[in-house]
Amino acid sequence: MDESRKNRPLSHRETRPGTAAVERSRKPEPRDRVRGSETFKSRARQLRKQATDAENLLWRYLRARRMQGFKFRRQVTIEPYIVDFVCFEARLIVEADGGQHTTQIPYDQQRTRDLETRGYRVLRFWNHAILAETESVLEMIRSALVSIPSPQPSP
Repeated sequence: MDESRKNRPLSHRETRPGTAAVERSRKPEPRDRVRGSETFKSRARQLRKQATDAENLLWRYLRARRMQGFKFRRQVTIEPYIVDFVCFEARLIVEADGGQHTTQIPYDQQRTRDLETRGYRVLRFWNHAILAETESVLEMIRSALVSIPSPQPSP
């Protein structure tokens, strides 16, 4: 091997002769609660495909910066949770709760507290309210967006 080739940096696919190659096929140990882990990504992808009618309706108004120019994303992992809709700029989470949430109210309350300690504001709406009173739900979201708390307290 000539000297110039010997000292140049290697690409991610090359190894130097005589050195042990790093096992590229070995996958890291599975982790359940890592942000962006495959478990959460695939679950979020599945939830996007199986959205409820209320989630689809709400998404029609939130997507593509249609709500006051704020960018929302849907079914996003904020470990260890997957939230329905989030606007990172406004630190606002919007949850559409279906009938299954009537049996898990303590869990939802704990989840909301956890997300609030991370600096997010959480708005929860029942699916039937989203479907029947869409304009009032959208107005509450608009109000929350306009009243973004200041990150720095004023002197």
